[in-house]
Amino acid sequence: MLRLSKLADYGSQIMTHMARDKHVHSASEIAEDLGITVATVSKILKMLARQNLVVSVLGAKGGYTLARSPSEISIAEIINAMDGPISITECSSDATSCSREAVCSTRGNWQGINKIILGALEKVKLAEMIAPKPQVIHMHGMRP
Repeated sequence: MLRLSKLADYGSQIMTHMARDKHVHSASEIAEDLGITVATVSKILKMLARQNLVVSVLGAKGGYTLARSPSEISIAEIINAMDGPISITECSSDATSCSREAVCSTRGNWQGINKIILGALEKVKLAEMIAPKPQVIHMHGMRP
């Protein structure tokens, strides 16, 4: 199963929250609004700042703001800031330490699949994450 880490999930939630409102956001305000601990939000904001996705604003009303427009920030960048380069298998990335690399018959295929997934995530911009999408509720499991 392919699944994002909790940090990548929270990072996308924090960035989406910040994109909805362009003011300076404190870690405590974000934590309260999203129901995530202040320590976790602070950690994520520092990781995002290291990748130049948010910038720190000093002063009494300081905090963080987006470094670029939401239409210029991809979901791939956020995931990369949280988890490192996107790689669905050990051998999908450029730097690999797999002992089977020399004899693996599927490495090229996995690298191609990884490029497709990465390309799709690069196309989804933070601005698109602001717009709510309808949730699908499966009625077959509900009883009258």
